[in-house]
Amino acid sequence: MDINKTFEKYIDFYQNNAGNLKLSEAKSLYTHRQNAFEKFRKLGIPDNKNEKYRNFNFDEICNKDYEFVFQPGKTNVDLKEFFQCEVEDMDTHVILLSNGGYYSGNKEITDLPEGVIICGLNEAKEKHLKIVEKYYNKYADKIDDGIISLNTMLANDGLFIYVPENVKINKTIQLVNLTHGFGNKNIFKRNLFILDKSSSLKLIICDHTLNNSNNFVIDVTETFIEENAGLEYYTLQNEPNRSAVINSILVNQEKYSNFSGLALSLHGGIIRNNIYTKLAGEFSNADIYGLFLTDRDQRIDNYTFIDHAVPDCKSNELFKGILDDSARGSFTGRILVRKDAQKTEAYQTNKNLCLTSDAKMITKPQLEIYADDVKCSHGATVGQLDENALFYLRTRGIDKKEARLMLMSAFADDIIRNINIEALQKRISGLVNSRLRGELSDCSHCLLNCSGKKVLG
Repeated sequence: MDINKTFEKYIDFYQNNAGNLKLSEAKSLYTHRQNAFEKFRKLGIPDNKNEKYRNFNFDEICNKDYEFVFQPGKTNVDLKEFFQCEVEDMDTHVILLSNGGYYSGNKEITDLPEGVIICGLNEAKEKHLKIVEKYYNKYADKIDDGIISLNTMLANDGLFIYVPENVKINKTIQLVNLTHGFGNKNIFKRNLFILDKSSSLKLIICDHTLNNSNNFVIDVTETFIEENAGLEYYTLQNEPNRSAVINSILVNQEKYSNFSGLALSLHGGIIRNNIYTKLAGEFSNADIYGLFLTDRDQRIDNYTFIDHAVPDCKSNELFKGILDDSARGSFTGRILVRKDAQKTEAYQTNKNLCLTSDAKMITKPQLEIYADDVKCSHGATVGQLDENALFYLRTRGIDKKEARLMLMSAFADDIIRNINIEALQKRISGLVNSRLRGELSDCSHCLLNCSGKKVLG
């Protein structure tokens, strides 16, 4: 199946289900679907002529035949038997999504501060419609991306979090996206996270697949951080070789807000991360980090867009990648400083290691500046391990294999040390080291194709 046939299949599927959707949700929300449908018909599935997706090949995804998971059915097994968090000493509220739907076996969280809402997005549309209407699709609608429009058109559930004014959630929320069942699945998930004034939240999102099918997951998360609020946001992607994931995170920040985001891609067949951040209020700050480890013929594509829309804001961006075998990677980072955004500080860095001559990395950092009183910089490197450092370690009695692992671990540590949850930092450090040694992880809950894997590097 090629891109055009896949496009027509999406169009037909929506048209066949539009009547039921119109009856099942508020008119205001259905209008978003209809507008997204028209936008998707215009934009289509991005190809290599699209600047944002120049280095991303949809042909490898569209040549599969998928079952659309539009309304995830009830599962007959306890999914919590398949997932147990192995991060020692990390106390979290664990919430599961089952093939994109809010898992019916999730236990109600009873010790949350007053006014906090955590539920499925479908439930929020019914019980908290005014809040959903105020925020839903308000950022996504402004982005010309056919994949985001496709998600708005077809996504039916996900996670909804609302943190009211002056409320700080001390206990970390852990969202686990589980993909499972027989057959190739095309799953659409939509999350909506809202932090009201002077609130705070720590959020960990883990992607896990419990089958070895050709799954294609399209995930969009809209996040609104109001005045003086703060969000720490960690995503961990740990997928089998046959999985394809397009994950779009959209963050809107008001004045004096803080956002710290980290995207860690340990394993996956084809992964695309879109990160959009709009600094819409003065004195807001965004720190965005990314790390990916890839080998064999895996593909990883990171696209970031930081929009400095107002004065006196800061952003810092650091992405790193390690590529082995015939892996392919790309980074496209765009920083826009608008005309009135004086006294902006914006820094962007992308560094990559290619461990073989067959590994390929394309990097394109960009600055687009229309203000004159700014401090901005960007840079990128693609290289190999430092032979002088390797020689130094060898002269200290360290064998070549261990010396290479030490250098790669040190390279990755620049990202890992920005994790502010101590237990999670230790766990991810261990996962990265396991990955570099050729083990995806020591997790027992993931049915992933790790056998016979050689050491990365």
